[in-house]
Order: sequence, then C-alpha cells, then structure tokens
Amino acid sequence: MQVSSLNEVKIYSLSAGRSLPEWLSDRKKRALQKKDVDIRRRIELIQDFEMPTVSTKIKVSRDGQYIMAVGTYKPRVRCFDTYQLSQKFERCLDSEVVTFEILSDDYSKIVFLQCGRFVEFHSQHGHYYKTRIPKFGRDFSYHYPSCDLYFVGASSEVYRLNLEQGRFLNSLQTEASESNVCDINPVHFLFAMGTAEGKVECWDPRTRNRVGLLDCALSSVTADTEIEGLPSISALKFDGALNMAVGTSTGQVLLYDLRSSNPLIVKDHHYGLPIKSIQFQHQLDLIISADSRIIKMWNKDTGKIFTSMEPEHDINDVCLYPNSGMLMTANEAPKMNIYYIPVLGPAPKWCSFLDNLTEELEENPESTVYDDYKFVTRKDLENLGLAHLIGSSLLRAYMHGFFMDIRLYHKAKMMANPFAYEEYRREKIRQKIEETRAQRVQLKKLPKVNKELALKLIEEEGEEQQFSKKRKQKNLPSLLKDDRFKVMFENPDFQVDEQSEEFRLLNPLVSKISEKRKRKLKILEELEAQGQEEEEEPEGKASDAESSESSDDEKGWVEEVRKQRKLLRQEEKLKRQERFKEDQQTLLKPQFFEIKEGEEFRSFKDSAKKQKLMKKTLEDRLKLEEKLGTLNVSDTTVGSKQATFKLKKSEQQRKQQEAEKRHRQERKALRRSASHLKSRGGRGRLFH
Repeated sequence: MQVSSLNEVKIYSLSAGRSLPEWLSDRKKRALQKKDVDIRRRIELIQDFEMPTVSTKIKVSRDGQYIMAVGTYKPRVRCFDTYQLSQKFERCLDSEVVTFEILSDDYSKIVFLQCGRFVEFHSQHGHYYKTRIPKFGRDFSYHYPSCDLYFVGASSEVYRLNLEQGRFLNSLQTEASESNVCDINPVHFLFAMGTAEGKVECWDPRTRNRVGLLDCALSSVTADTEIEGLPSISALKFDGALNMAVGTSTGQVLLYDLRSSNPLIVKDHHYGLPIKSIQFQHQLDLIISADSRIIKMWNKDTGKIFTSMEPEHDINDVCLYPNSGMLMTANEAPKMNIYYIPVLGPAPKWCSFLDNLTEELEENPESTVYDDYKFVTRKDLENLGLAHLIGSSLLRAYMHGFFMDIRLYHKAKMMANPFAYEEYRREKIRQKIEETRAQRVQLKKLPKVNKELALKLIEEEGEEQQFSKKRKQKNLPSLLKDDRFKVMFENPDFQVDEQSEEFRLLNPLVSKISEKRKRKLKILEELEAQGQEEEEEPEGKASDAESSESSDDEKGWVEEVRKQRKLLRQEEKLKRQERFKEDQQTLLKPQFFEIKEGEEFRSFKDSAKKQKLMKKTLEDRLKLEEKLGTLNVSDTTVGSKQATFKLKKSEQQRKQQEAEKRHRQERKALRRSASHLKSRGGRGRLFH
C-alpha cells in the first residue's frame, strides 16, 4: 500500500504493490507468496480487480453491492461482488463499449452503448436484446418517469428509445452539429446536453421544447487561461436541483447556477486536456474533476484546492463510492486503481477493516510491475550475450521484448560487466569525500568556461547584496544559478573571445579592469590545487590606489580607445604582410578550361571588356548601349523617360537565325522558279 499526502490530506493507494504476471500458474503464484514477504503483505482488496489490457468505464450499482467495469481487449464487462470481494461474472461483447448505465438497483438491468451504433441490453442471465441507432452515439441518459433513453452523438438529433413500448419516439432536433455528453437532473428531470460548439442546451422532456442555452465556450475564457481553438463540452453533471458542472475539452470546469447564464466559478486544470469526469462530494462540498493526467478535488464555493492525485497511467473514468472515502479509477492499464481518503468519509461497510489498517501504515515507495521478472529487449539480450536463449523457456515473449528471471539477469550482468561493483564502490567513496569536504571552509568554485565573467558576476552580486541590505530590498536572482544561462558556463562554444576586434573596441579598458580578476583567478586556482582550508587574501593595492586607478581609467577612456585602434591597425598590417609573403611563395600553375560544344573561343579580351564595363557607372553603360543600338531612350507625355532594351543574342542563336534566313530565301527562289515554269508550260499548250 502506498501513502501520499498533499495539503495534509492522506491518500492510500490500495492497488499499489507487487503484481504477478497472468501467465504464471497458480502453483507458482502460491510458491512466490510463501517465499516473498512483500507479496504476502500486499493488500488485494478485491480479487483480480483488473482488465486484460485497458479499462474504460467503471460504475457502482445503487445498492452498493456490485462494481461493474468495461474494457478491452477483447471487449468485455466484469462485475465484482463487494460482499464476496471477488468477481461475480464476466461477459464478452461484440464491439467496444462507449459507455453503459445500470438501470436497476443491482446488475439485473444494464444498457451498453457500443461503438458500432449498437445498443445492447443485458438482464440477470446475460444478453437480452440488441438494436441500432441511426448515427454513432457518444453518450446517453435514462429518464425514469417516462422510461425513455436519450442518445446523443454525431448528429444534430437526440434519439429517444422508449423501453416500455419498445420503439423509437420522435427525436429532438437541436441547433448543434454534434453532441458529446448529456445528463438528466435527478430532481426535476431537466435534460441537458453538451455540444461540440461549446454550448449546453437544456430541454424539458414533458413538452419536448428547449428551455435554455448556455454558451460555456465564451465563459471558459478568462484572463488567466490560454486556449487553442474553440472549447467543446466533454463532461456534464447535475448537483441537486439548481447546480450544474460543465467540463470543456481545453481543461476548464465551470460551475453554474441554473438561474444565471454566468458561471459561479471557473476552475482550470492547467494541462489543456479534456475533462473526463466530474463528481460531487456533498459531505465537504467538494467537486472531483479529472482529466487523463490528474484528479483534482476543490471547494465548490471558493475554488480552493483540497487535494489532488496523479496516477501512473492515464485516467479514463472516475467513480466515487457513495457515502464513503473510496475512489476508483479506470485507467490505460490492466490494473484498476482504488484509493481510500479517510478525510472524505469512512470506509465502506464491506471493507471496514481499512479504518484500522490505515492508522498503522507507513509510506512505502511503489514497486515496479513484476518485481521477480525483468523486462529486456532484444538489444539488451545481445549486450548481455543471452541472444541464444530466445525461444527457450527462460524467456517469456511480451510485446517488443521478453520477461526473464531477475536472478538470471543479475548473474548475466555481473558476467558482462564484472567491474560494475568496483565502479559503484568508487562512486560511493567519492560521494563520501564530497560530503566531508562540504564541512570545510567553502572556496569559490568557478565554472570551466567564462571564469572571468563568472567572477565578475559574483563580485557584482556581492555589491548588490550589500546595497540591498542598506535599502532593505529583495535580492535579484543570480545568472550563475539560473538554468536558462547554465549552458553559457558549460559549453566552450560560448567562451568570450577577448582578443576579437568587437570586444576590444566595446571594452577598451577591459585589460586594466580585468587585472584584479586575473590575480583572483590565479589565487583561487592555486587554492583549489593545494586544497587549502582557508582562503588567502590576494596581495594588491590599497583601496585609495584602487579608487585613484578607477578615476584614471575614466579620464583616459578616449586614449585607451585610440590605443586599441592603433593596435588593431598594426595587427591588420602584419596580417597583410604575412599574406603577401605567402602569395609570393606560392607557385602559380597554368589552368586549363574546357569549351562547351557549339561555342567558339575568341579571346580573353571579352572577359576583360565585360569587367571594365561592369566597373562603369549606370549612366556610362546606358550611353554605350544607346550608341550600339541596343537601347532606345525616349520622353513620354508625363515628363518621365522610357527606355527600351534589345537583348544581345548568343553566337549559337545568331547562327541559327542566319540558317533560318538562308532557308527562307532558298524557298522563295524555288517558288519563283516553279511559278515561272508553270506559266511558260501553260502558254505553250494555248498556242498549240
């Protein structure tokens, strides 16, 4: 059993502890219980309170004797008898269950809404009847006075199925495109449905007319909330005759009084996940809201957090056992969680022994699943040299890996890495030495990167602390302790280059100012190397000399800038001389160029002419183009100038145009000769 405490509220997790694999035989399970003390001491409140893979919904019958849960895989429903603390029955279904409702006081009448548009009815003996609705359903509610089932889903209509007459009635036509959830008030039987547009429509079942409309999407947006997209309604629950809680898909819970269109309280989970379930706890006036990550309990009058729980796996549904402090959850895991919170109420009568046990329990860390077995992947087996055991009885295949005995795993790991214990021992000794060193006089430990900058920040921090003490102000956080700037003192890429031109021009007096820090750095490095216990003060000038030096620095700022500029010019001159020497020493080799097909080599003068032309101004180039006839400049009517360019043609294009021109001339000559011959031949026949 695991115990956690938040806001001085103790929460006992009754499902925590060692669990055994399903594929173990009963004999091996009994043998493990005899050998292992932890398995013997674990609390299994209800025997086999789990699903094969995932549990989706969980509910308690009105008489409190039966707990029913649905899950996968394969789709099934399990009923647990609390008086016997064991499973009553299990029934497999044809398709997955979206939600279900217990119509009777016990398990004798159950309705299941399945994902294939099926509505399945079960009686005490088992399956009773099965029908379908026109559209895919997402939720339904039972109206007890008229025996009507109201189905909402991927449609604008609300389908009504009368269980007394056994037929569908006229549906309710709404303004919503789709509906997600619905609920019926237990006092005056008002029907409410939450839409995908973030609205709640309220209908009177007696007149089948809409009597109210709430825009919850607009009310859920406050100054502190940040949402992406339009919130839709994901949970809905009535409390008494006047109160209604609405959960949105963006993680807000809104508490309404039906007499007002504005919410009384807007509570944000700050996770941005859809609200899965809302429950009311009347003894302490609490609201229990849950998304897939966290369960929050908060006061419905003030909104103050009472306590919260974060299970290991994602949450699908939450069920509060009536008139007690027990809470059950359906999760994305085989095991269904059971929590006992004594502050909310006493333990149920079928497990009243919990009140005595909780007084003696201490907090224990939750163990991993299958403690006697280790899950390993194929890569882990190859690293351990146990790949040849795949297919043998020593490895049990599971998902993307295998289960193996923990003792075999430890032996193989010792053989694969025999020095692991020595490394562990060496690390423990180093930690002990560090703990003893912490009791000595602490030296200033500087980072490996940007030591001078770190020393400067430490000095400025000390001055600011003294200044804030005098003025009684709060100290600002240090950059050395801020995680955002941690990489600047760890990564060598962020090392400040004091020899760069930008740094020297921006900080001309850095050489004089940094002399004291360099002395301190040397002394600190010597102290760290020698491991002295007392800090030695660095030898330096008196305070008067330091003040006079700072005043001289301020006066000689311009002179220092000039000196830095002269030094930079000298360095550039030396670099140019070195480059010139290198150019003289290098031997130039002839370069050969390949001419493309269809091009002729003229001379290197063309490239030289092009380079000279590119160096000229735009005006000179325009004049030259105008002389060559490739540019025409003319004045327009509005006073501006118009320039017309003629693109230069390449040699290949020019040759192609000349060939086409010759071809056209030859064709003209042929046409003329043919017409001449034709005219002469015709004339001869006429005279003949």
